[in-house]
Amino acid sequence: MSSSSATVLRSRRMASTIASSLSFKLGVPLRPHPPLPHTSASLGFTTFRRNYAVSSSAFANENREYVIVGGGNAAGYAARTFVENGMADGRLAIVSKEAHAPYERPALTKAYLFPLHKKPARLPGFHTCVGSGGERQTPDWYKEKGIEMFYEDPVTNIDIEKQTLTTDSGKLLKYGSLIIATGCTASRLPEKIGGNLPGVHYIRDVADADALISSLEKAQKVVIVGGGYIGMEVAAAATGWKLDTTIIFPENHLMPRLFTPSLARRYEEFYKENGVKFLKGNSLKNIEAGSNGRVTRVKLEDGSSIEADTVIVGIGAKPAVGPFERVGLDSSVGGIQVDGLFRTSVPGIFAVGDVAAFPLKMYNRIARVEHVDHARRSAQHCIKALLTAQTHTYDYLPSFYSRVFEYEGSPRKIWWQFYGDNVGETVEVGNFDPKIATFWIDSGKLKGVLVESGSPEEFQLLPKLARSQPIVDKAKLQNASSVEEALAIVGSSL
Repeated sequence: MSSSSATVLRSRRMASTIASSLSFKLGVPLRPHPPLPHTSASLGFTTFRRNYAVSSSAFANENREYVIVGGGNAAGYAARTFVENGMADGRLAIVSKEAHAPYERPALTKAYLFPLHKKPARLPGFHTCVGSGGERQTPDWYKEKGIEMFYEDPVTNIDIEKQTLTTDSGKLLKYGSLIIATGCTASRLPEKIGGNLPGVHYIRDVADADALISSLEKAQKVVIVGGGYIGMEVAAAATGWKLDTTIIFPENHLMPRLFTPSLARRYEEFYKENGVKFLKGNSLKNIEAGSNGRVTRVKLEDGSSIEADTVIVGIGAKPAVGPFERVGLDSSVGGIQVDGLFRTSVPGIFAVGDVAAFPLKMYNRIARVEHVDHARRSAQHCIKALLTAQTHTYDYLPSFYSRVFEYEGSPRKIWWQFYGDNVGETVEVGNFDPKIATFWIDSGKLKGVLVESGSPEEFQLLPKLARSQPIVDKAKLQNASSVEEALAIVGSSL
């Protein structure tokens, strides 16, 4: 960097610091917002008085106007939106427990787990925002954009009145506006039943996935606890390693929160054809270790047991509210309560992604969505509202997808997409060779739709159908001879 460029950068950062300092001394956030309608008046937003006794030299971050806590998808897409609006350089800091710059987390249970000879995904290949066709934001990208990064240093405390954060290493960070993008943590089995034994794995970050790969390289018998997303995706990856794989779950079929029994049966049959075994309607009792301290067996509630040298637990996730309980939690769905612009009950503090409990406008309910599409969209919506005159509320259409069996040599790739709400009666069309579709119909209206192995054009139609909720002739749909015909029938109702 030339001396003149360095001078300009120092001047710009000094101006930003002065502006932030003035705001702090006035005792208000840089971008205050009115209290939420659901906020109790007893919080008294208009009477907040902040007292800043700590000198600015005590703060670890130079960039104090905006601080993002978290290092996942939402943080990466939020950072991009700051850059697009010219408000990142010298103004934005990101503090994360992650060792890496934000990345597209779904890869960890998909291509990241492929055997080494079958072209697995690795960083920097899946940094945000490549998952949506955007630029790959490597660590150098953040440096070039003037974004200050704090890695492997999770926030452990917040002082709302002083607008400061304390990290695990003891750093003190100052913020003007705070964006909480901490995501979720994996639900864990209790230690007393073997939940922390060597060979028992949970997947939430790159370090978790690396540890699992180390086990898979030596594994012979793999047991997966849980029949949801993690279970399905890890089992598919394990088939690429040609390992003895068993999935255990207490429900009657895979993906019970989304799949119908009929649809689940199609996927279960495909997994069985690829060597995966199922123990449905059964729960884990405990995990046993051998003389070396490593897992050797999984015992079930019905008294039976299975040999295992590697166990992967996928039994859900919990919002990582961490030290932010005081910001205001939602008692029904968990997470941090926000409004349609992702504002919390505290002026100047926002929450996005998996950790946010937000108004799901089109279904008139509060929701917390653990999905990459929501992480991306919520982050972008929040930052645009913070930095611009955008005032329209978030209007999210729930969507879910999975892509598995995509490793080299796989007999077939599986790729389904779902949009909408899985309520009402269902109509299933197709024979899973390769396509199948499920339509959810309530009071004559199409509420949700799932398609397996659709064409790009068919997948593009799904969100239009789910958002429009057209009136559907159920009898006509039931008589459709193919997925293509079924989609043409519902598409004609738009």
